[in-house]
Amino acid sequence: MGKRVILIVMDSFGVGALPDAPSFGDVDVNTIASCMKSAKFGADHLAKIGLFSIDGVSTLPYVQQYEKEHGLDPVGAYARLAEASMGKDTTTGHWEIAGLISAKPFPTYPEGFPREVLDEFCKRTGRGFLCNLPYSGTQVIADYGDEHVKTGDLIVYTSADSVFQIAAHEEVVPLEKLYEYCRIARDILQGPHGVGRVIARPFVGESGHYTRTSNRHDFSLVPTADTMLDLIKAASMDVIAVGKIHDIFAGRGMTEFTYTSGNAEGIDKTVEYMDHDFNGLMFVNLVDYDMLYGHRRDIDGYAEAVAYFDKRLHEITDKMRDDDILMITADHGCDPGYLATTDHTREYIPLVMYGKNVRPGNRGTRATFADISATVLQYLGVANTIAGEAIEL
Repeated sequence: MGKRVILIVMDSFGVGALPDAPSFGDVDVNTIASCMKSAKFGADHLAKIGLFSIDGVSTLPYVQQYEKEHGLDPVGAYARLAEASMGKDTTTGHWEIAGLISAKPFPTYPEGFPREVLDEFCKRTGRGFLCNLPYSGTQVIADYGDEHVKTGDLIVYTSADSVFQIAAHEEVVPLEKLYEYCRIARDILQGPHGVGRVIARPFVGESGHYTRTSNRHDFSLVPTADTMLDLIKAASMDVIAVGKIHDIFAGRGMTEFTYTSGNAEGIDKTVEYMDHDFNGLMFVNLVDYDMLYGHRRDIDGYAEAVAYFDKRLHEITDKMRDDDILMITADHGCDPGYLATTDHTREYIPLVMYGKNVRPGNRGTRATFADISATVLQYLGVANTIAGEAIEL
């Protein structure tokens, strides 16, 4: 049996503002600090690996009190990573984790999409559109749901991120038809209009009580260059994707993938895969922090989700083999306590690493998320021909 890396992304779990955060519209943002204000927060297992010892995190009042009461003697390695890419979205963050730095931001549409894009979209789908503005995903179905149900026109909206989102009632537009419309949009949105993601946002319910379902599906741009997934697969090793990893990388560089309905199932799948004899990388995304709590600025919900993962973390570590390495990180911030916007926040991300082959201790602050991919490749014995410098294990 070969070496295995289990890389888990706690989607949006940032650990403090980057120096350039104000240029992205974010002032004094700190996702983990906001979560620590909730009585529902708990992270004992993550603290034991090293989360509370990371640069910037170790000085937070909650952590200082925790250290007085419990002490801190991390059994893992830990670091704080800056984002070198010009963005703060899911695709940009995950691509950089995988060794692909985006020098230019994906296009955004604060005033909605241009007429030529929507004319082509309507021509190819045979449906009209509603909204075409930056909007809250829950509010947009409340405001436009009735008209959509009546006319069949698709609810098209965006956010501060580079996304083209299509909301439709599952009884008006069947899921596969909605996904087909998203593929059409993805085909149109290339080149200068190449948004990071086209997102299907199905919903159900009656007027005044519409709710989004877990049948969301993301259609990302194909990565513009090789990532660690491509390199590991080319080396005849396994690349197992859990959650929305498949969508973020447009299915590229994977040998196996499975979707999940949320964090609980994502953890379940991860635990199940730990019993498989794979050789290479398991890449996991836990999306609820961002989707359900960060954007909705729900501090208690976010904190409770962190505590839930922390309580189940032993199920993963208990199944680790001698040559396994566990890496837990994030892809950007989404500070639930930052009320200036409901968007992602430009933050450092945490990295904690655990395993018998990992020497405990601080690895400082790193210049790019891509140091994660460099570390994975070096450990698996795959030549690094992309970005990043390996972190000492």
